[in-house]
Amino acid sequence: MKPGTNILHLTLVVALGGLLFGYDTAVISGATEALQSYFHLTAAELGFAASSALIGCVIGALVSGYTSSRWGRRGALLLAALLFLISAIGSAIPESYWTFVIYRIIGGIGVGIASMVSPMYIAEVSPPRRRGGLVACNQFAIIFGMLVVYFVNYGIALMGSDNWLWSLGWRYMFASEAIPATVFLCLLFTVPETPRWLALTGRDEEAFALLKAINQHESVTGQWQEIKQSLAVREHPGIIASGFWAVLVIGIMLSVLQQVTGINVFLYYAPVILKGFSESTTDIALLQTILVGAVNLSFTVMAIYTVDKFGRRPLMMIGAGLMGVSMLAIGTAAYLDAIGGYLLIFMLLYIAAFALSLGPVTWVLLAEIFPNHIRSKALSIAVFAQWAANFAVSQTFPMMNDKHSLIYQQFNGGFPFWLYGVMGIFTVYFIYRWVPETKGKSLEQLEKLWHSKNKRSEAAVLSH
Repeated sequence: MKPGTNILHLTLVVALGGLLFGYDTAVISGATEALQSYFHLTAAELGFAASSALIGCVIGALVSGYTSSRWGRRGALLLAALLFLISAIGSAIPESYWTFVIYRIIGGIGVGIASMVSPMYIAEVSPPRRRGGLVACNQFAIIFGMLVVYFVNYGIALMGSDNWLWSLGWRYMFASEAIPATVFLCLLFTVPETPRWLALTGRDEEAFALLKAINQHESVTGQWQEIKQSLAVREHPGIIASGFWAVLVIGIMLSVLQQVTGINVFLYYAPVILKGFSESTTDIALLQTILVGAVNLSFTVMAIYTVDKFGRRPLMMIGAGLMGVSMLAIGTAAYLDAIGGYLLIFMLLYIAAFALSLGPVTWVLLAEIFPNHIRSKALSIAVFAQWAANFAVSQTFPMMNDKHSLIYQQFNGGFPFWLYGVMGIFTVYFIYRWVPETKGKSLEQLEKLWHSKNKRSEAAVLSH
């Protein structure tokens, strides 16, 4: 089949990588208790079972820069789709804990690749005025994948008793991922490479023709000249030598702050947390988790429609502030032993704020702030930092939340939520102080912005 060039088609197909990102990372939320029972896990082993995929994500993020540069953006996504399929089948059949972990790591490599390449692909084919909303569609797909798997997990949980779920039902949860993985693998053959990657590899005629096909009703001559001008410096030996260390640091910080504000604590451990907030049974906790996913999805849609209208900075600052306040409230309630069902409201407020800000807008910024000639390498480093932070949070939360741990007994379970809340407040300051507004600018115009900032910084150093 000849690859299509309709921007909506390209976005929807590539965003399936985001859907599988969400599906793969959230599928374990409905199986944590089953895994603990089936494999007789300690709190630390349960944390590793949940976060083992993140080891793969870190590996995937590290190799994504090379694979997307060497084999192209589509080639990297094809590899990710294949890894998703292998992981789905392998995670459903193990009889040993470590076999399960190995297949989760394989799926994690796919997630790490897709998490970097999907938004980059969409950013590279999108017109500037629509780029924020289109890249945010990838986050919508991530959340939609999570919501779908919440429904799948809930449906599987209703098929039998808790004992059945803990002995066999959890396998169906992981096997279900094979369906969207197969669809993604097939549909990738209907999309082309990006014009910027084709230009980067010297295939100028193909790149220009594809750029015209994607922007059928607009002149692309000026945009093409900007692309060629930006790629004229592609022989620079590295990111630091290119003078873009400052934007790399900002990208790394955005990635880390998205994670250390605690989002994946709720996404991975929502049923466990909700059962702790009230006397919920397993199926009720899973049903409440679906509510969490619905709120996440709804406010992500709002972000898609507002990120190109109001800009990146306002959404990020408002959202991070609400996230910090919500986490501090949850931590205080836990410390005072005022736990009750009403805390679901704070949890939903936190999720809504994340979905409006750090969820989609962080990926928009990461996909657009890096210059063309270093984008794959710089984005790979930033996403590596994101998955490393994700792993640290996911691994440490079960230990901090273990009722037998010293830190839990000292703070009555409130400490981790306080920690994430403080990080949310710090994120507001970081965005205000260091992150520029990028809406409405082409990728090449943003590159010129960083060039001008570098020159001003160099001039300031020389003046002293």
